[in-house]
Amino acid sequence: MSLDPAVAAVRRAVRSALAGLPGPEEPSSAGVPPVLVACSGGADSLALLAATVFEARGSRRVVGVTVDHGLQEGSAGHTARVVQQMATLGADETVSVRVRVEPAGRGPEAAAREARYAVLEEVAGRTGAAAVLLGHTADDQAETVLLGLTRGSGGRSIAGMRRGFGPFLRPLLDLTRAQTEAACTAQGIGFWSDPHNDDDRFTRSRVRRHVLPVLEAELGPGVAATLARTADQVREDVEALDALADAARQEAAVAGEPGALDARVLAGQLPALRRRVLRLAALAAGSPGAELFRVHVLAMDALVTDWHGQREVQLPGHVSVRRSGGVLRFARGPVAG
Repeated sequence: MSLDPAVAAVRRAVRSALAGLPGPEEPSSAGVPPVLVACSGGADSLALLAATVFEARGSRRVVGVTVDHGLQEGSAGHTARVVQQMATLGADETVSVRVRVEPAGRGPEAAAREARYAVLEEVAGRTGAAAVLLGHTADDQAETVLLGLTRGSGGRSIAGMRRGFGPFLRPLLDLTRAQTEAACTAQGIGFWSDPHNDDDRFTRSRVRRHVLPVLEAELGPGVAATLARTADQVREDVEALDALADAARQEAAVAGEPGALDARVLAGQLPALRRRVLRLAALAAGSPGAELFRVHVLAMDALVTDWHGQREVQLPGHVSVRRSGGVLRFARGPVAG
């Protein structure tokens, strides 16, 4: 009996991800860092967990981790069911963590995501995991690109989700949501449909339910896949520019003053590089990336290219930048001098 194509596709993607991790010299899981799989109980993460258990069998322990955000009624009961399901699918260990989501001026989606990643990273550190696998698909990537377009914050905003960062890996970014659902169905895995995905109060839900279907209907099938490919291409460009900007930042660094930049050196850089350098410097000084917009970068840029004695620029995160004696100095709160 042949293997279901969707199951094979998910396993192939996971096999490729695991191949890049530190592995055993002998076919034994002893002493090999485990791999964590973040699992919500949805089709994407359950298909990912089942494939990881299959591909890691006998060579690496698999730890299933589910996070209860406490945002929905009955979330504790749902978490308990996910824990049982992870064990049934063959996870060597299961972990459930309840987090407290505090929006603090952000939307609930962003706050929940930040809390989730923080606890997953903590569990990874505690277990010595080689990686944390996330179940995002090409559909999630397409939604992210569309949301980035609406923000109008440049190439970085439409570069989509990274395939890997820190301990996190996204093996399923080339697969569709339909494939993960088909993989679960083929293996007899029941999956949960998050009611938030059908709740039009959330921007991503509206993109998923209304915007993408209209694009597919009007422009033809394959829009989601095209957007996902676009994200990959743009990310390559963004990463190349970031590398050049890092080199330019080192060139403009002022000896003996950590974080300070020589405005005259910066003035000789192309605008795209100069503004990336300024953004990097602001982030290093403590300005939060989610709140650092183009208007802030342009205000910093004016201190370099259009300086008429203006005193300082205030950035999100209580960061100030001031030009004095041809040097830009970044600090939390007012800059001395």
